[in-house]
Amino acid sequence: MSAFADPSPALDRVSLWLGAFYSDTQTQIGASGRSGILNGYSGHFSLEDDLGFQQHKAVPRAKLDFLIGDHQGFSFDFFGINRTHGRSISRDISYDGTDFPASARVDGKLNFNFGSAAYRWWFGSGSDVFGLGIGAAYYGVKARVEGQASIDGYGADAVASTHQTAWAPVLQFGWRHAFSHNLRIYADAYGVKKNGGNLAGHIYNAALGLEWFPIENLGIGGEYSYTRIRLDQNHPSYQANLDMRLKGPSLFARLRF
Repeated sequence: MSAFADPSPALDRVSLWLGAFYSDTQTQIGASGRSGILNGYSGHFSLEDDLGFQQHKAVPRAKLDFLIGDHQGFSFDFFGINRTHGRSISRDISYDGTDFPASARVDGKLNFNFGSAAYRWWFGSGSDVFGLGIGAAYYGVKARVEGQASIDGYGADAVASTHQTAWAPVLQFGWRHAFSHNLRIYADAYGVKKNGGNLAGHIYNAALGLEWFPIENLGIGGEYSYTRIRLDQNHPSYQANLDMRLKGPSLFARLRF
């Protein structure tokens, strides 16, 4: 007799996704004053429109699910975005308390990393199951803006940078449907929210995917997803902001055991 009964045909004992997300990205960063000379100040700029960052970029992503028994298990997810670009700006911008005037040569860098681990329960049997997961997410933002300009005939260099990481709870929802043993559709969503601390805000994601296994343990998967990242970094006199939207298709190599 097998040590385990067979789970739903929509689930695997171990599932691994390795691939990339081709992201259509829109990013706003900036700051708002809260006290002192910055009180009442608010300014934001677009990495794509103002600094010329590429709007479309392949973002590596990896996911791992495994069952403990037939109806519960662990789920892990990771992706990272690393972006750099520079050009002469056409308007004044400000970041992290530093002003960069129009005509300055400005080089920008933004790294965002996200990882989550959750315990999931799966409800239902047969070809359809629904999942609920609770866990923790780790995320970090590293940004740098460096500018060179000529102001009233004088040369000036300015650098502003920030690096913060945080942990926050994550809530996940999922649905799996098996058309057959080798063809399945799924939907996933998660939300992360943190109030207070040095890096507060929310992150949420929704995805719809299809996977096909021409070989028993090896297949391909495709999905379309939308991610919204809205984070605030708190400083004594002002609050730095990151607002990033990512949407687009993903392609994965799928392994199951």
